[in-house]
Amino acid sequence: MKKIVLGFFSHPDDAEFACAGTLSLLKKEGWKIHIATMTPGDKGSAKFRVKEISRIRKKEAAESAKLLDGTYHCLGFDDIYIFYDRETINETTALIRKIRPAIVFTASPNDYMADHEMTAKIVQTACFSAGIKNMEVDEELYEPVPYLYYSDPFEAKDIFGSVINPSVYIDITTEIAIKEKMLSCHKSQRDWLLAHHKIDEYILTMKSFAEKRGKEINKLYAEGFRQHLGHGFPQNNILKEALSNMVIIKDIGIL
Repeated sequence: MKKIVLGFFSHPDDAEFACAGTLSLLKKEGWKIHIATMTPGDKGSAKFRVKEISRIRKKEAAESAKLLDGTYHCLGFDDIYIFYDRETINETTALIRKIRPAIVFTASPNDYMADHEMTAKIVQTACFSAGIKNMEVDEELYEPVPYLYYSDPFEAKDIFGSVINPSVYIDITTEIAIKEKMLSCHKSQRDWLLAHHKIDEYILTMKSFAEKRGKEINKLYAEGFRQHLGHGFPQNNILKEALSNMVIIKDIGIL
C-alpha cells in the first residue's frame, strides 16, 4: 500500500468538519491527500438553483483540498437521494480502485442525516469490494482492503440522542489553523446553515467541537474516529503507526 489517504463523505465541507486536521498531519508525514463527496451539495442553498450551487460548492471543495496539495473528486449524485444501490456502490468502488488509498475516512454510520449514514454503508462496501473480480467495475482490482475509519457524528450523538464516543483520538492542536482555513473555503455554506438550521458562526461551531474532543484527552483540539474492525478489514491501527505522537486510543467496548 502506498501512502495515500481518502476522505470520502456525503457533501462538500463534511471532510473539513470531520477529519481535515488528521489529513493535514498525514500530509506532513508524506501522505497524498484525496477528498471525495457523493454529491456536490446541490440542495445546500436558499439562494442559488441546483446547477449554480453545485458549481460553486465543487469549486470551494477543490480550493479547500488544494490547501493540502490534495485532489477533490465528486461522484455527482444528488443531496438527500444517496441510495445504497447498484450504481452508487459501483461508482464508489471504481473511485476507490482508481485512487488506491491505504486509509479511508468516512461519515458515521449513526448520524442526524440519512445521507451520512448511507455514505458510511456505501463506502464500507466499496472498500470491501475493491478487490472483488466480478464487480461491475472497469477499474483495475485493488487489494488489500483499505483501513476504514468512521468520523464523529454531528454533536457526537445518534438520532436518539445517545452519545457516540470515539475509540481513536487524534491531537490536531497544531493543525487547527489549517482546518479553519479549509472550512473557510466553503463560503456558500454559512448563509445556508443560518437560513436552514439557524446556525451561525460556522467556524466557531467546528472549533468548539474540536475543543470538546481535545479536552477529553487533555489537549487543546482533537478529532475522533472509530475503526471498522469487521471481518476482512485490517485489524491493526495504522493511524497509531503513522501518527504515533498524535494518537490516543480509548477502550469504549463493543461498538
